Amino acid sequence: MASLSNPVQGDTSITVSRGLAGWLEANRTSLAFTSYQTGQLFLVGVLPNGSISFNQQNFSRAMGLCGDGDRLWVGSLFQLWRLEDMLREGELANGSFDACFVPREAHTTGDIDIHEIGILADGRPVFVNTKYSCLATTDPVHSFRPLWRPDFISKLAGEDRCHLNGLAMADGAPAYVTAVSQTDVLSGWRARREHGGVVIEVATGRIVTDELSMPHSPRLVDGRLYALDSGRGQLIAVDPETGRRQDIAFCPGFLRGLAIHNGHAIVTASKPRDGSFKELALQAEIEKRDGEAWCGVFVVNLRHGDIVEWIKLDGAIAELFDLVALPELRCPMSLGISTVEIQNTITFENS
Repeated sequence: MASLSNPVQGDTSITVSRGLAGWLEANRTSLAFTSYQTGQLFLVGVLPNGSISFNQQNFSRAMGLCGDGDRLWVGSLFQLWRLEDMLREGELANGSFDACFVPREAHTTGDIDIHEIGILADGRPVFVNTKYSCLATTDPVHSFRPLWRPDFISKLAGEDRCHLNGLAMADGAPAYVTAVSQTDVLSGWRARREHGGVVIEVATGRIVTDELSMPHSPRLVDGRLYALDSGRGQLIAVDPETGRRQDIAFCPGFLRGLAIHNGHAIVTASKPRDGSFKELALQAEIEKRDGEAWCGVFVVNLRHGDIVEWIKLDGAIAELFDLVALPELRCPMSLGISTVEIQNTITFENS
């Protein structure tokens, strides 16, 4: 069991399934996930002695997360951060870490509630600007540059009208997004949590399905579209043509953040803020199964829908947000923006 301490938020204990280290090694990946509740980026890998490493750094209201080779993008309270792996091939940091992600640039967006992030074909980031109900990218002068919005959104306004939240990329372009509703009024989605969640095809504006409950995190992999039907606690596949939903696995928590890697889905789950999920079908399903909501990470085998490995957080951290797999990295770390290490770690190109 690992234990993390935050002087403001209190202690959190972390337990993992017995086979997690072996799974990470066998599938040649490590993981990164965020907690906006406590403002932290976690990097998870396997140390040389075979134990699990949790590297924890602070980014205020850390939410959207994107892995792009030797680069990580992190959306925070009012900035979009670019982190770069400073290590050369074959180098290790502190004798154990085969990647060290250093914050190199922050684009100031203001508080626009950045959710998920992708990378365009030209290398620019594209992100879900939830507060303004659109997809956007960075702008050298302004807070953001709008790129697309759903047809039912009549204007760009900082009103979080439909709770646009998830983004699936394909060939360097946005392919699908998720939203909690098709409402076009201030916070209208809050009255539509149980039904009416949508997957939208970006290129055409077509509503693929409108029968989901608080959907998040669409992912298009090998022509198959996955998503999280979060209000029901289900990892699902959605037929892009018919919108038909296929349940793959139930996970006991509110699901946000999804990575597909080597025949597995890796998803984050959060506990309810007020002790129950109230009107959501998720609450009734957990009670029917005589269970409790988790805060953690589930690894699901996509072939049979079983949860094969897991990470569980208990204590101060009760909500997670986004997650990415980091293929070919065994044990990554990062430097925090307010640490002594970042002040004293200086690198430059040496021919």
